[in-house]
Amino acid sequence: MERNLTHIALFAALIAALGFLPKIDLVSGVPITAQSLGVMLCGTVLGARRGALAVLLFLAVALAVPVLAGFRTTLMALNSPTAGYIIGFPLAAFTAGLVVERLRIDIFPAAFLGAVLGGIGVLHVCGILGMSVMLEKTLPEAAVLALPFLAGDLLTAGLAAAVTRSIARLRPASVLSRA
Repeated sequence: MERNLTHIALFAALIAALGFLPKIDLVSGVPITAQSLGVMLCGTVLGARRGALAVLLFLAVALAVPVLAGFRTTLMALNSPTAGYIIGFPLAAFTAGLVVERLRIDIFPAAFLGAVLGGIGVLHVCGILGMSVMLEKTLPEAAVLALPFLAGDLLTAGLAAAVTRSIARLRPASVLSRA
């Protein structure tokens, strides 16, 4: 139990730390940040349940402390075009973790597929829905706004898979998605 809480807290802190890296603002108002890497890693390393809990802990801390990219709080982000992405963070981590837990193949392709399905697929579905509502755009119009993210997201998913594989090689017991 204590080990789980430590991992959850560490990964919540990782997401927060990644928010301090410079962001790139897109025309849509949704920035490209490194925090999606943290969300992917929560799932691929911690697994579905613990990964989602780490993201929820991060979002709870972000209610009071501006640790989201651009020094924003959760409430600020929920009142912006990023609302769907913020809502999608725990769902993305859960999905990524579930894929890695269920796929009994080598860790790298499992983590990559988990990061793609959760950290790209689920996250963008939520983000597109949020942009559609917040920007008063149709779903196709909002989807077009998400297109600039895809190439970088694929690189991020590859990085998440590589980091997960490295952790699995160095400290196999730390990859809780495979426990």
